[in-house]
Amino acid sequence: MIVEEIMNEGPYTLAPTNTVLEALRLMREKKVRHLPVIDNDRHVLGVITERDIKEALPSSLKDEPNSPVFSAKVEEIMIKNPLVGHPLDFVEEVALTFYEAKVGCLPIVSGGKLVGIVTTTDLLYTYIELTGATEPGSKIEIRVSDTPGVLFEITKIFNLHHANVQSVLVYPDSENTENKILSVRVKTLNPLAIIEELRQEGFDVLWPNLPGVSLK
Repeated sequence: MIVEEIMNEGPYTLAPTNTVLEALRLMREKKVRHLPVIDNDRHVLGVITERDIKEALPSSLKDEPNSPVFSAKVEEIMIKNPLVGHPLDFVEEVALTFYEAKVGCLPIVSGGKLVGIVTTTDLLYTYIELTGATEPGSKIEIRVSDTPGVLFEITKIFNLHHANVQSVLVYPDSENTENKILSVRVKTLNPLAIIEELRQEGFDVLWPNLPGVSLK
């Protein structure tokens, strides 16, 4: 999946000469926390966030018409030369940028001009959709050896039970670096027969694993 599939193509923006009060009002009106600051040619000059305003006004975000902070230009407190992305970037690359740089948004630029924005909320919604968590189903977690072909052997069992796999996530096993944990979401509300056969084939099913509940 690439960025242009999840980005907001019509982000609200500010000019560098807009005031902090105008930025705050726009954030409140449109219920956003990040605003790109652009020039007349849509070149990204900076980003102003709700946090920037809070830091400029430590006391609160209450309207104080006489406060000099609100009459200041956004260019005085914005994040200048922010990190940006491209519409053809992969979503996982953007997620890594968010993680490593600890940013909450990424202006998306093509041809030197702003064409969209991605936020942590966009990434969260995308993750939820990719995992299939919005659809009815069951999650099965299996500890497997980190060897070629193991996923094929497991999916054969799902196929035998005519169960559609909605998503597969792979993450490290905290107990043994030679193993991996497969988190499989399958489109069935009763996975007990699948779990039983996985165990009969020697796979270590970690979840569901309910004490006192027999799979027979």
